[in-house]
Amino acid sequence: MRLPPFPSLPPLLSTLPGARQRRRSLQVAAAAALVLLLRPWPPFLWLPGWCVGLLLLWAVLGLLRWFWWPSRSR
Repeated sequence: MRLPPFPSLPPLLSTLPGARQRRRSLQVAAAAALVLLLRPWPPFLWLPGWCVGLLLLWAVLGLLRWFWWPSRSR
């Protein structure tokens, strides 16, 4: 039995200029939100606070970089 194919991404995330940066910013925001949501459960509970803080700092800096200095399409 074959699985149905995944639906394609909207043009905003696939073909329009800046799509790669938008996808990356969504991935970063999703990773940070996932860590925050899973923080109360082990083994995430065992992560040191500085590790979670660095992940959130990385996410915020990535989003700020994308917002202030978007890459120009050629």
